Parts: sequence; C-alpha cells; structure tokens
Amino acid sequence: MEGEKYAKELDVAVRVVHMACSLCQRLQQGIVSAGSDLVKSKEDDSPVTVADWSVQATVSWILSELFGSQNVSIIAEEDVQTLSKADSASLLEAVVNTVNECLAGAPKYGLKSPPKALNTSQVLEAISRCNSVGGPKGRHWVLDPVDGTLGFVRGDQYAVALALVEDGKVVIGVLGCPNYPMKKELLSYHYQYHETMSRLSPPSDDMWERGCVMYAKRGSGEAWMQPPIPGDKKFVWPNSARLVRVSSIDDPKLATCCEPVEKANSDHSFTAGLAQSVGLRNQPLRVYSMVKYAAIARGDAELFMKFARTGYKEKIWDHAAGVVIVEEAGGVVTDAGGHPLDFSKGPYLEGLDRGIVVCSGATLHEKIIDAVYASWDSSNL
Repeated sequence: MEGEKYAKELDVAVRVVHMACSLCQRLQQGIVSAGSDLVKSKEDDSPVTVADWSVQATVSWILSELFGSQNVSIIAEEDVQTLSKADSASLLEAVVNTVNECLAGAPKYGLKSPPKALNTSQVLEAISRCNSVGGPKGRHWVLDPVDGTLGFVRGDQYAVALALVEDGKVVIGVLGCPNYPMKKELLSYHYQYHETMSRLSPPSDDMWERGCVMYAKRGSGEAWMQPPIPGDKKFVWPNSARLVRVSSIDDPKLATCCEPVEKANSDHSFTAGLAQSVGLRNQPLRVYSMVKYAAIARGDAELFMKFARTGYKEKIWDHAAGVVIVEEAGGVVTDAGGHPLDFSKGPYLEGLDRGIVVCSGATLHEKIIDAVYASWDSSNL
C-alpha cells in the first residue's frame, strides 16, 4: 500500500479496529458472565457500556497521536455526560483502566503506546474530542465504537466501525465484527460455543478465526477481510487478508435478506410486506448492527432494507464504513428512491428518501427499488 492515497489512514484504521475488537472481546466475556455493572442507559434508553467509551477514547487517542490532534476531526456516537455524573465514578474508573490496558498492548498492532498511563482527565478529553459535526468540506473520521450494543451485552453480534469521510464522500471504511466468523458455516454457532470448544481442546488457527475485520478504500474495486490476531502473535500486514465479493444471486426468490433483531427503530411490517411482494423465500438472516453490511459484502446474504419509524433519523456512523465496503465489494447502497446516501450534511443522513436499500448487485437492486415504489403507493404510507 506504500505511496497510495489514503494508504497510511487505511493502515492505521485497520490496526486500531483490530485493537478495539480485542478490547471488546475481553469486555464482552465479562459483561455476559457478570451482568449489568458495566452497562448504563442513555437518555433515549439505549444501552451504553464500558466498551463504547473505552473504544472511543482509544481510537481518538491513536488517531490524534498519529495525525495530530489539531488536524483530526472525529464524529462519534458517545459523549461524557453519563460518565461525568457522580454515580458513575466506578464506571469511569473501569473505562480509564480499560483504555490504559488496551493502549499498553498497542505495539502488538504496530502502534505506539503512550509513554505513561493516561489519567482520568486525559481519557475524558479523548472521548470529548470526538465532537465534530462533520459537513461537506474537509476530512472527518466517523466512529461507532460499539454498533449494536444490545447484541454486545447479550453475547451476540456487534461491530466496531471506523470510516474516513473527505469532502462529504466516504473514502475508507473498516468494520470489525468480533463474533462474525471467517467461515460462513460457523455462523449458526453462538460465539460462546467457540469459547467452550477452545477451552476443551487446544485451539486451531481456524478456531481463533471467530471474528473478522473488513475494509475497503473508495475507487479500489476491492474489499478485504482479515482474521483476528490470536494470543501473543503480532499484527503483520497484510495479516492473511483475503478478497471478499458480493453474491452473484440476482433472483429475489433465491436471495437471503438481513433483518435487524430489534424492532425499535425499523418499520418491520412494511419490510415484511415488501419481502413478500418481491418473492423472498429464504429464512432471513437476523443480526444486530452493521454486521449486516459485512454479510452482504462477503456474499452471505444479498439484501438489507431498513425503513425507519416516523421521527427516527439515521446517523452516519451507523452506515459510513459499511457502505464503502459493500460498494467496493460490488454491491449497491442507496436510499429507497435509488439515490446515494449523503454523508456531507453532518451527523445525520439528511434528505433520506424513506429508507435504505443495500443489495449485492444492480439487477437485484433495481427489482427492489421498483417494488418499494409499488408497495409504498399501495400501502398509502
């Protein structure tokens, strides 16, 4: 990758997402077994965990050190309001300890550790630094530290998503999916199965490939997937990277559709009616988070549709990294009117026409968009 545009940015982003995934895997095991001490509710009642803040602080610190804090603009999901409350002292302490533990392991990923442990104010500052509002000009990193927090606390799927937006266009995307196995045939097993099996017998290389990190650069026509870094091994580029490509299936009857597990922000009834009208027959793949984008990019599914409930606004950090990976893998991502998603308007996907349609190819996409118009008219929505 030497000398290519965005080479350093992509290299750093892939390494820091690997690092964040490792942090999340350690924390998820503790949260699933220990319960809710490390989980809080935000004002909208969605959960936030030690992992969310710890990943955000870690990524923020690494990016600021490597590219200069004055030059780095970061848009991210979490703020420090909940952490700064008096009753959150133990939570804040856990975040500070987690961040320092993670940063101490940075050399494993070819990144530098801080000369000494960060103190509480430095960790809070790193989280708070991610307060950019983005816009149509300049470079902005877009981070969702733990996308699918409900999946995370339930021991299920979630993602770490990091993208770089330049002048309103997503130019690189990295998606870490710590519980999404490299091999499709392992999808049906819960991640805890892997934990149990690796304790019962010496882990093989395949056993450790429980998760994956996917990435792409705009205009390359390629999307890549790497396995996680096991045990005490060091990250060495390209880390057994393999190309991924979308499925060639373009017949809705043969297509598999990804569905959100939670119904809170999506109009499931319209999506179900649409699926029936285009003739989808396969059992849907129900997964939390941006793992849906990963599934389509590597050919495990062909379709993902999201029609938000009235009043819900889509955030750019829930889509940026996934969009560029799917598109470079050969897929198509638009709103329900067939227009590209607009990442130039700040933290929200403004001007979105009804919903989001992600497909494995142009032929299937055209059929879905036609069905959206027909179904929308007939449902009088």
